[in-house]
Amino acid sequence: MQDSPSWTLVATSAAHARDRAEHTAVICQGRKVDYEWVHRSSNRAGHALLAAGVGRGTRVAYLGRESEYYYTVIVGCAKAGAVLVPINWRLTAREVKHILMDSGAALLFVDAEFRAVAEQVRAELPALRTLVQVDQVGVDDPGAGVKQWWSSMPETDLDPGTGPGDAVVQIYTSGTTGLPKGAVVPHRAFYTFPAIMKDAGVDWIDWFPEDISLISLPGLGTAGIAWFFLGFNVGLTSVVMRMFEPQEAVRLIKAHGVTITFAAPAMLRMMLDEREASPETFASMRKISYGGAPIPTNLLLRCLEVFGCEFAQIYASTETASVAVCLPPEDHKPGPRLRSAGRICPGNELKIIDKDGNPLPPGEIGQVCIRTPSRMLGYWNLPEANKKTIVDGWLLMGDMGYVDEDGYLFVGDRINDTIIVAGQNIYPAEVEMQLAEHPAVSDVAVVGIPDERWGEVVHSCIVLAEGARPTPRELTLFLRERLAAYKIPSVYHFVPSLERNPAGKVLRRAIRDRLKAEAS
Repeated sequence: MQDSPSWTLVATSAAHARDRAEHTAVICQGRKVDYEWVHRSSNRAGHALLAAGVGRGTRVAYLGRESEYYYTVIVGCAKAGAVLVPINWRLTAREVKHILMDSGAALLFVDAEFRAVAEQVRAELPALRTLVQVDQVGVDDPGAGVKQWWSSMPETDLDPGTGPGDAVVQIYTSGTTGLPKGAVVPHRAFYTFPAIMKDAGVDWIDWFPEDISLISLPGLGTAGIAWFFLGFNVGLTSVVMRMFEPQEAVRLIKAHGVTITFAAPAMLRMMLDEREASPETFASMRKISYGGAPIPTNLLLRCLEVFGCEFAQIYASTETASVAVCLPPEDHKPGPRLRSAGRICPGNELKIIDKDGNPLPPGEIGQVCIRTPSRMLGYWNLPEANKKTIVDGWLLMGDMGYVDEDGYLFVGDRINDTIIVAGQNIYPAEVEMQLAEHPAVSDVAVVGIPDERWGEVVHSCIVLAEGARPTPRELTLFLRERLAAYKIPSVYHFVPSLERNPAGKVLRRAIRDRLKAEAS
């Protein structure tokens, strides 16, 4: 499919201001702004950026919580031709410094509560010329500071001369295998997927102007940003959470008649555990997309009963920048396909390769590779990493997996997460999937820990369901009918919670580090 000239946030903002000016664009903490407000405010932000010396290609960072101002700043950056670099506010000062230094950001938007972190590292960042505080202490408006910053600027439209293939955001990977890398994402990443799906007549995942979308995943990573702008681009209303809290998510769904959302399975479980969760509370929902991990059968059955809507699983990454593989609603029923990531989406391509780069036939495990028009342009200033990750237009995903005879992708794990016990490869996701079927298990992660005799041994970290008290022997007996003996965990750790990134994905490296530290 050819890019359309209208596939930029600049063009979309202007079109909505013309055609949907009074339609609510964002709801956050009870505040409502329409598309005309977003357009005029982002124009002012764009002019203010230009006045601050920020131009086409300049990196602009944002360290703060999500709100209508955050997304308006992204559109404002697009109108100045700048590239927004979101920074997870949960990071340490050292991690924040790495992203600011690596990106060379010239301007930083920062919430007051995180300003101390910014000031701590600012002296070591010669490229960082300007700090703009988004809020104002003592003022009950999370955008009071940024509104004052752009208040004297005109509301006239801007044309930076950018197109669908130009960079609009630079999103840093979670750093599970080293220092975070900046994935440069173009405008087209927020347009190609729905356009191709529509042309193919496929409705696995869709957005409509009349939808109300809950933004529950943080907009500081690909999943949250993409979900917001895929909805923004059709002109729907987004209900933005400053931070995910299951009780508040349930309340917002009922209060605003939310119809669609994207969440991690763990987040869905937390919502279902809330006292107010009921089919009546979720009566407005029509479709829930989820990602980060397959959904256990027992959780899916609860979801189908209580949410009462369609479900679609997304397989993607920071590098694909949009949906790559999808398990469609019709496959969300008990059975072997529920353990898969789904089928390749129209317009994308999928293959599995061996260690020498040769394609593998169905059923054989190798590295997952995706070719998609929405993919990142590349990692910022990392030509060698780009050569290893993008080969002849294919993204090497870093995941192990296989495709069955029907074209369904079954993902094992990150290559670096594979556990090797006495020469036998064990994929944590397979063990996790089986443990998650036990009624006593609320959440689970499996990792490999070094062992002198076996090389590695399998450790499981389990969050128990309320009131459950299983013994390790009970769990082992449960798994013996489901897994080969060498895949069964040697140790069961019962923990209050699991280390996850903001998108809900388990941070196995952090879990391994914690277990090693506890053992030393």
